Amino acid sequence: MTYHINYNFVWLYFDKFYWGLLLGLELAAISITVGAVVGLALALVHVDGPRWARQLVAAYVEFIRNQPLLLLVYLVFYGVPSIGGFRYGPTFSFIITLSAYSAAYLVEIFRAGLDAVPKGQLDAGKAIGLTPRQRLIHVRLPTMLRVTLPALGNQFVSLFKDTSVAFVIAVPELTYAASWLSANKFRIFEGFSVAAPMYLVTCYIMFAIVRRLERRYAVRR
Repeated sequence: MTYHINYNFVWLYFDKFYWGLLLGLELAAISITVGAVVGLALALVHVDGPRWARQLVAAYVEFIRNQPLLLLVYLVFYGVPSIGGFRYGPTFSFIITLSAYSAAYLVEIFRAGLDAVPKGQLDAGKAIGLTPRQRLIHVRLPTMLRVTLPALGNQFVSLFKDTSVAFVIAVPELTYAASWLSANKFRIFEGFSVAAPMYLVTCYIMFAIVRRLERRYAVRR
């Protein structure tokens, strides 16, 4: 049987692709925000905390970074509720998973950024009477954020692409829209051939924005 390409169903249901793309961006934005808060806290513990706390952070990072994202998605959505006696929706479950996943990578990014802060800046802050907390807020964190900006941008783009995994638990993002068209209207090639350039163009725009921010806020050496 010959397959005839027909994009009529794509345009008829294009709202699923459009809203799926926006949902993917929203999932990535929420996850990197939550992940950044958790990752920064853990990075500070990893750099300045007691030995036992550093070991716990290292164990968390190694565990998450060495697991497939798909396995973590299934573990949080199916596994945790089965032993916890509670339920949550697929979108909320995926946000938890992707946030924890991004936090593990951001810990290492922030840790490297904190280590990259010149010792002279910290000594200067100490010399003018800044407390450890003031040195953290006014010296270490601003410098660290400028140093890690390129890596943060790349991480956000990577998370946006990782949102495609959410379709396996029926989160209606972009890949889910293509999968829905394939399963319900038997338009396999058309759905995925439309989703692919939408990912490409969106990632290209995101990279352009990140590069612009890098040029503006990059640390001059």
